[in-house]
Amino acid sequence: MAVDYTVIVVYLAGMLAMGWWGMRRAKSKSEFLVAGRRLGPVMYSGTMAAIVLGGASTIGGVGLGYKYGLSGAWMVFTIGLGLLALSVFFSARIARLKVYTVSEMLDLRYGGRAGVISGVVMWAYTLMLAVTSTIAYATIFDVLFDMNRTLAIVLGGSIVVAYSTLGGMWSITLTDMVQFVVKTIGVLLLLLPIAVVKAGGFSGMKAKLPTSYFDPLGIGGETIFTYVLIYTFGMLIGQDIWQRVFTARDDRTARWGGTASGTYCLVYAVAGSVIGTAAKVLYPKLASPDDAFATIVKDELPIGVRGLVLAAALAAVMSTSSGALIACATVANNDIWSRLRGIVRPGGEEHDEVKGNRVFILIMGIGVIGTAIALNNVVEALTVAYNLLVGGLLVPILGGLLWKRGTVQGALAAVIVGGLAVIGLMAGYGILANEPVYYGLLASLAAYLVVSLATRPTDERVLAAWRDRLAGKSPELPSEPVPAHQ
Repeated sequence: MAVDYTVIVVYLAGMLAMGWWGMRRAKSKSEFLVAGRRLGPVMYSGTMAAIVLGGASTIGGVGLGYKYGLSGAWMVFTIGLGLLALSVFFSARIARLKVYTVSEMLDLRYGGRAGVISGVVMWAYTLMLAVTSTIAYATIFDVLFDMNRTLAIVLGGSIVVAYSTLGGMWSITLTDMVQFVVKTIGVLLLLLPIAVVKAGGFSGMKAKLPTSYFDPLGIGGETIFTYVLIYTFGMLIGQDIWQRVFTARDDRTARWGGTASGTYCLVYAVAGSVIGTAAKVLYPKLASPDDAFATIVKDELPIGVRGLVLAAALAAVMSTSSGALIACATVANNDIWSRLRGIVRPGGEEHDEVKGNRVFILIMGIGVIGTAIALNNVVEALTVAYNLLVGGLLVPILGGLLWKRGTVQGALAAVIVGGLAVIGLMAGYGILANEPVYYGLLASLAAYLVVSLATRPTDERVLAAWRDRLAGKSPELPSEPVPAHQ
């Protein structure tokens, strides 16, 4: 295993080195939080693909393939569909707003007062997303070093917190680009063909498995519909995703770079399900489907290649973890703390925004690591996060982008009613039930429509300012010309 260990150690050292390099670039709030809004199409598409394809998409996607066969691709496939929809229909307008958070967009559209409540919901979502990604380190380091769960979480989480705190979005962008390359080589170019060959090719797999494993709808229509609601729509409104859209250099980059990322996700989805199906042939009686990825890597890959593929899994986890962490810290600082501080100390003194955001990443990172150590059920935590996100924020965000008549009162009602409905229904039906997100979303929509129509329309001056921002007439301008980055 010495060669495999060397590959992993070099990879982790490289992540920290890029964090140090990114620190030298991040001299302003814009540079630190959104990489100066100047990523070109190559870096944008690579880093966007990296953040959406995390541990759940890699380890979990292979596990679904092990359990259901080719239809196990649907979870990751719906993530790709969501990214495609975001890129084609909304990304250009989002990028032109020149904001830092989803809550800032809601305040712009509705004229203020929606930010703190929506910020709390978004903060809870990004926190749980970061926690579930951090927990995945335990699986990977257990395979690599037979490491204690707590130590594995602390080690992996500390590396992500370190490079994210040092350089913010620049460090995360650089590391994500490396992680994207490592994932592509490790999972698509190495593990996929090796797994298929070891399982006897597609003909051998078909001969040894039930026909249901090759039914594209075998996972069930209701499950697919739930994936669409949670993941496809979740991609449209998540702070972690929007914060990447904000890094785009221009409309074209946001649209076409995101479309390339979404297409890559569709390919990655199919690859994961095929690898999982191959693992079912090779190891038909694993204790848990989520063990399929680690088992096939550990037992079937040659020395060196095994290290690279495990580095690919680590890359997948780190990219999502770091993206969720900076999103969580950005929301906590800009949407919650800054607003509360403004209430307590109106007209407060100037402060170092880069330093402040760096401190929040460190604090949130320590909190994420501690929560990950204490938490056992990853699936339940992620389900709660996505249910709150979709049930509480989908309607006011899309309503603000698509319906002029929506009001701030309607938006607040949608967030509160949808969020409370989801929480209550999860208590009644169970956290993993499908009904909470179905009915919570309907309740949110009804509240938004009824309250918006029952209240005065949004002030025309607010809407005029909103239209100006959508058209790219932003008050935020760079202090000096900056070169474009590819």
